[in-house]
Amino acid sequence: MIKKLEQAIGYTFQDISLLQNALAHSSYANERWHNSLKSNERLEFLGDSVLGMLVADYLYRSFPDRPEGELTRMRADMVCEKTLAVVARRLDLGEHLLLGKGEEQGGGRTRESILADAVESVIAACYLDGGMDAAKAFVEKFILVNVPLRKLNNADYKTALQELVQQKKNQTITYRLAGESGPDHDKQFVVELTLNGELFGTGEGSSKKRAEQDAARQALEKLTGK
Repeated sequence: MIKKLEQAIGYTFQDISLLQNALAHSSYANERWHNSLKSNERLEFLGDSVLGMLVADYLYRSFPDRPEGELTRMRADMVCEKTLAVVARRLDLGEHLLLGKGEEQGGGRTRESILADAVESVIAACYLDGGMDAAKAFVEKFILVNVPLRKLNNADYKTALQELVQQKKNQTITYRLAGESGPDHDKQFVVELTLNGELFGTGEGSSKKRAEQDAARQALEKLTGK
């Protein structure tokens, strides 16, 4: 079955264990090996950075007339959970995932956050196995084919909020982790956003980064009335 995934990716691994590791969700690692370090979370961490750099490099070279703020929002749209989940579905990545029993029964194979994380893990696996060229080939084939030239589907709310409040002097935005719940493989985070000490948003998400984006979205809605 993993050969089928290699064919879909268009890359043959020298070390197939890297791809297998990219498919191992933390719920599976905890059940099977009682060791979350064997899950794909470390690969996800690396893949997120590799993907961000490759997309940033592409946008910088391709759009010399776009300002930094717009490039940031374009990149955010291209690497967001929704976009990566679409890539995962195109690859049928869900059917290849290694999930724990609880996650399997809870519909983990179709959960966008799990699918998006797996795509980042696969990118890292390509990078470790074949270097930047292998990772770049994946990103060009599956990510850079949908560059948001006009309307952004998933704006970077944190950046948009920062740009808005910077129009006035002495504005301070603070994000604070207010709580987290759930098992290790399905945590939910709550982040509070304050502007000049006043609470402007309370965001939730499957990661602190996503919770911060949700809080920033709420703050933007309050400030702009939209």
